[in-house]
Amino acid sequence: MPCVSTNVFVRRTPTEVFDFLADARNLALWSSGVSSVEPGYVEPGVDAVYRYRFPGRRRSHRLVCADFEPGRRIAFRGQRMWGPLGTQVPFYGFDLLPHADGTMVRLSVTSSLSAALVLLAPLVAMAWRRDLPADGLKFRDLLGEGRAAAESLAAATAGGAETAAPAPAEEADVPAATPMRASSAPTGFDYAH
Repeated sequence: MPCVSTNVFVRRTPTEVFDFLADARNLALWSSGVSSVEPGYVEPGVDAVYRYRFPGRRRSHRLVCADFEPGRRIAFRGQRMWGPLGTQVPFYGFDLLPHADGTMVRLSVTSSLSAALVLLAPLVAMAWRRDLPADGLKFRDLLGEGRAAAESLAAATAGGAETAAPAPAEEADVPAATPMRASSAPTGFDYAH
């Protein structure tokens, strides 16, 4: 059962970060383990059920909120996926810790494997060790880690070939003024929708 984690610092309050993570639709914006989540609103909380697509899969699977501690921890468990070599159940965990002027977030992925896939556990772990740090940086940039990061993310989103010029050193320490849209959700923000 490979388990991989990484830490990332975000210049947002734990409440803001938690509200972003509590809406599983936002996972598709930054996580390499989620290619899409159905757009309908689901009330965040334990046992909230979403429909998502795991990369490389044609049909959607269930994604269930398995742990929900506002401002501290949230986790999602994917549905068991069958393949020729066995089954896989992904588990995405997020632990939040207030830190200085933001939040330290531990992103973790655990893959429960069965049958012959157990023999491939080192390869699964290697893939997550490669992808999870990049996912963490994308997550940090999406939540506005700095002006240069926000500008380059906007340029990448626009599909332009040009890259944003790096901000001067004194501006790089200033959190970007990223738009945050209030949602109809009682817990706060709805970034993606």
